Amino acid sequence: MEQRPIGSLQASVVGLGCNQFGTRSCDEATSRRVIDEAIAAGITYFDTADEYGSAYSDPTDPSGWGASEEILGKALRGRRDDVVIASKFGARPHGDDQRGGNSARWARLAIEASLRRLQTDRIDLYQVHFPDPSVPIAETLGALREFVDAGKVREVGCCNFSVAQLREAAAAAQVAAGPRFVSAQSALNLFQRGALDDVVPMSSELGMAFVPYYPLASGMLTGKYRRDAPMPTGTRLVDQVSDEAKQRLLSDRTFARVEALSSYAEARGHTLLELAFAWLLAQPAVATVIAGAAKPGQAAANADAAGWHMTADQAHQVTEVVLHAA
Repeated sequence: MEQRPIGSLQASVVGLGCNQFGTRSCDEATSRRVIDEAIAAGITYFDTADEYGSAYSDPTDPSGWGASEEILGKALRGRRDDVVIASKFGARPHGDDQRGGNSARWARLAIEASLRRLQTDRIDLYQVHFPDPSVPIAETLGALREFVDAGKVREVGCCNFSVAQLREAAAAAQVAAGPRFVSAQSALNLFQRGALDDVVPMSSELGMAFVPYYPLASGMLTGKYRRDAPMPTGTRLVDQVSDEAKQRLLSDRTFARVEALSSYAEARGHTLLELAFAWLLAQPAVATVIAGAAKPGQAAANADAAGWHMTADQAHQVTEVVLHAA
């Protein structure tokens, strides 16, 4: 599989989002099968976080914190050097004021806990999960520098930062002579294209790789949801997405877009899934597309979908298809 750079790292252009591991939708045995399948398919980039595995549908349930990292750590025994592990810190557990956020105090606790759960001596890409207006970015970067200097982290990145926050972090890193964020992670898919107007060009300007999440719009771009067809069971869209979001995603407008995109892809000998990946990978700043997988077969299908090398003109055409779908 093609590799693209994230700082000094090399990542497979299809990554594996590990946010389902350890949840009701994907128990440990299933997670292990998905991980094995992903590696066999050429996926080397695994994206997790300290909070992954939590009961997302019930924020009052404290169980599951760290489950994804624990499962990933066990599954990668003997294969650690063959993969790139990206994890995150900063999410706040429900009802717990002592954990979470981007303070140096919490970062130092979080990194040790993640290393222990992942059964490794370093995290390849350690990311700030969310902005924290209560903590100066210089303080957070100072803690991250400690980790890099100690060999516990190879590169650092951020998620969900605005353009202004990316600028602020870059300026603070320059003043402190590093480390700088080498990646920015935000939502981007054919239905959510806002990042193309701000975070993606800013990432390019700052020399950062861009890592899109929600690349398949909660499964709407996989082709498994059809107008007037029964909803598949055991999916993220069914189990974890709010009713408001479901109404938006399952609207007549969305299905019109899905049908138009499917027709475009099929006319060129491709699937809707291949189109979704190809459009993202046609964006020059994109390094890897992290798609979650909670069932055997999904990771391999995602890996196979990266075979369409879409041109810039085709990517523009696809965007126009979305804009003009009824």
